[in-house]
Amino acid sequence: MKLLNEILGTRYPVIQGGMANIATGRFAAACANAGAVGLIGTGGIRTAEELRNEIRTARELAPEKEDGYKPVIGVNLMLMNPATDDFVKVCIEEKVSVVTTGAGNPGKYMADFKAAGIKVIPVIGAPILAQHVEKLGADAVIAEGCESGGHVGEMTTMALVPQTVDSVDIPVIAAGGVADNRQFKAALALGACGVQIGTALLASPECPIHENYKEALLKAKGSDAIVTGRIGGTPVRVLKNQMTVQYLKQEKAGADKMELEKYTLGSLRRAVFEGDVKTGSLMSGQVCGQLHDIRPVAEILEDITQM
Repeated sequence: MKLLNEILGTRYPVIQGGMANIATGRFAAACANAGAVGLIGTGGIRTAEELRNEIRTARELAPEKEDGYKPVIGVNLMLMNPATDDFVKVCIEEKVSVVTTGAGNPGKYMADFKAAGIKVIPVIGAPILAQHVEKLGADAVIAEGCESGGHVGEMTTMALVPQTVDSVDIPVIAAGGVADNRQFKAALALGACGVQIGTALLASPECPIHENYKEALLKAKGSDAIVTGRIGGTPVRVLKNQMTVQYLKQEKAGADKMELEKYTLGSLRRAVFEGDVKTGSLMSGQVCGQLHDIRPVAEILEDITQM
């Protein structure tokens, strides 16, 4: 089995998670320079030109190297974003090499991506979804377990990855619950060709989240990463705080989506940019309990991927 770095030409078999409002062009460049696939997340991007600027910023900050690997910059497309059609055109025009997708079906864009030579790697939460996108022409899948931060499914990484590996012929990348070398090796043992990492990279000087957010991550235990929105069908894993306590209380009381939205509207941006750890949405996976220091991205990746 080829590892992800052998497939994409990176130093490490790692993709940096395309986290909304966090995965900027600058952060993607830092991760690409350190040896992972650096992703620009479109979850917080509104216009095509904004995305184009982020891609160009990343490329300026992550130029071609001469040490046997190349910095790879990709884009994560949240397909529910109303501007997705425009984002796809930008990815093609800017000759992005890798696109990951979530929150929707990438089928309508697959032919255009293929014609442009772009590798398409959808995020999936169940083996049946992996089979579906394989038929559409996906080059690989990211099997993301519910240990991850942000929007989650039901299956754990330990169950999801081997079942996905057994159900498709394309490479499988494991995500959710990977923050150290033990978990990285476990993912490979389950049949994955590499991993996608999000939460572990938040605890780095290069990550653009507010210092209050980083401090909250370092203080958190794994059990503090709870899921809101399960009852309403929009499960999201975040750190427990004043907002989540109120949200869960109202959700259990039967509040409708409009009522619940007043707690979450703009909450991720408040956490990321303002450092609001009380009413902000501090998205985090369960591996937060393994984060104890702020460390450079390069050091984090080297430690995780030691063979």
